Amino acid sequence: MKSVRLSRTQIVVLLFLAGALFFALGGRGGLFQRLLAPSAPPPPAAFRMPVPVFRATKVSLPVYREYIGTTEAIRNVTLEALATGYLKRQLVPDGSDVSRGTLLYQIDPQYYKASVDQSLAQKERDKAILEYARANQRRNELMVVHGDVSKDSFQQATSAMHQAASNYLSDKAALESARINLGYTRIKAPFSGRLGRSIVYTGTLIASGTQINTIVQMDPLYVTFNPGEQDIDVLQSSRQQGPVQVEVRPQGAKTGHLYRGTITFLDNAVDRTTGTIVARGTIRNPDFRLIPGEFVEVRVRLGVHPDTLAIPEIAVGSSQTGKFVYVVGKDGKASIRSVRLGMTSGSRVEVLDGLRDGDLVITGNLQKIGPGSPVVPLPEKANPAAT
Repeated sequence: MKSVRLSRTQIVVLLFLAGALFFALGGRGGLFQRLLAPSAPPPPAAFRMPVPVFRATKVSLPVYREYIGTTEAIRNVTLEALATGYLKRQLVPDGSDVSRGTLLYQIDPQYYKASVDQSLAQKERDKAILEYARANQRRNELMVVHGDVSKDSFQQATSAMHQAASNYLSDKAALESARINLGYTRIKAPFSGRLGRSIVYTGTLIASGTQINTIVQMDPLYVTFNPGEQDIDVLQSSRQQGPVQVEVRPQGAKTGHLYRGTITFLDNAVDRTTGTIVARGTIRNPDFRLIPGEFVEVRVRLGVHPDTLAIPEIAVGSSQTGKFVYVVGKDGKASIRSVRLGMTSGSRVEVLDGLRDGDLVITGNLQKIGPGSPVVPLPEKANPAAT
């Protein structure tokens, strides 16, 4: 069988046709793949930032002034001995909280007990003498009528009776004095408060007038602060309308128990070197947590501003043009509002201009939004700023 020989020209033509067929089929396969492939998903919707909001409403906003003050004990007493002797016992540790009448120290009472016994014996002896003198006087009184005794004897009996009576009264006073001196050997708390550090110790020989310890009253306490002269008029006006309330918190304590009371003193002159006046409030301190001499934050309530538009202070931002807030617009986007602010009351601030009653003010995620940012308000009941 003869073999077929292809010329070079025929070989080139066949290779060209094969390449053309391959590219034709490859392009058609890509077309088939594009037709059979699923359609592309639509572009995702724009992300909306969830933000806590506060609905601006008109409220009665309390008017406050804030100061730095110090606490003072209403009573601070030095315990002194009124008896002489050795300090026998200390019954309460230093620094203890004590009630009125609690026995704190005991001075050796033996000498004073002996004085009481001696005075008691003297009184009983003179009591017997008085009884005899009375009986003798009555007897002479009957006998002088019949002339059995002279008038002089009767008068002597009467005088002796009166002398015995006076001696008996003197003995009673001496006994009472001895009992008082015996009581001085028992040093008790004059009022409820906190004991200080002992100056003398058990076994020390002390005399009358020796200082032993101190005790301070812890409840109630004074709190003294210095309002500026610009606040004097409003303070006096508020006091004329009724008790002015004060709230006290330990300095630096942002949370915790508030100690409440009223202003009970306003000085009669302004200190010209500082331009301030001394004011003092009386507050309850039932848990003894405040200590005399402690620096505290004082907030004085001076009245109420009615129908005031107020928002949380955390919602307010600052720029070179002034204060501003973000509100939720009708299109669901954040818009910026310039505001003019008034006084601050607690965590809220008064808005004088720039907001309307009912505006939804954004109170959180403020650094994640800008003017025109899509937002979605969180429910107001879940927003702590809204309460």
